[in-house]
Amino acid sequence: MKRLATLSLLAAPLAAAAFIAPAAVSAQAASPLAQVSAHLRAVDTMTADFAQSGRGGQTLTGTLTLKRPGKVRFQYQKGVPLLIVGDGKALTMIDYQVKQVSRWPIGNSPLSVLLNPNQDLARVARVVRNDAQTLLISARDPKRPEFGTITIAFAKVPSAPAGLMLQGWNMVDAQNKRSNITLSNQRFNVAVADTAFRYVDPRKRGPRG
Repeated sequence: MKRLATLSLLAAPLAAAAFIAPAAVSAQAASPLAQVSAHLRAVDTMTADFAQSGRGGQTLTGTLTLKRPGKVRFQYQKGVPLLIVGDGKALTMIDYQVKQVSRWPIGNSPLSVLLNPNQDLARVARVVRNDAQTLLISARDPKRPEFGTITIAFAKVPSAPAGLMLQGWNMVDAQNKRSNITLSNQRFNVAVADTAFRYVDPRKRGPRG
């Protein structure tokens, strides 16, 4: 049950980002998607607490560590033998209970929207809510919509990078299974060592990544 809930973090692929021409950036300068792009570029690192819930009502907690581009770690609460690590190239899910390791290219994960600060959001994302307090964007691969959708929530906070505070996201996969991530205690641009994105491979001895 726990493993299925965790897999939904990774299951919905998104297309690789396209190059953004300078003229396109200028045209989007005042748009909500441009504000999100500015936030992603302004945040090199982030740490936060997270709570993950699924359709079955189970909630798992832990800590998130992020370092752009491409590096992320979901360290689950004590007693949950799961770990998700992105090393800049691939996302790896480790299940220590059954000694299983699964890997996905970062470009094939919905988390690529958050991990790549230089992608063209206009190609994969649209604004679903934009008011004085909240900005929501929804993203999916327009060529493969059957793979699912990620919806990302930002609070509008003037003191946060580019005026946005990442609050969390939800994903719906190909089987219509939903996973929700809520963040708290966000800290931006703090010192994060690359060693944070290593892991112990249960099939071997010694760290990986």
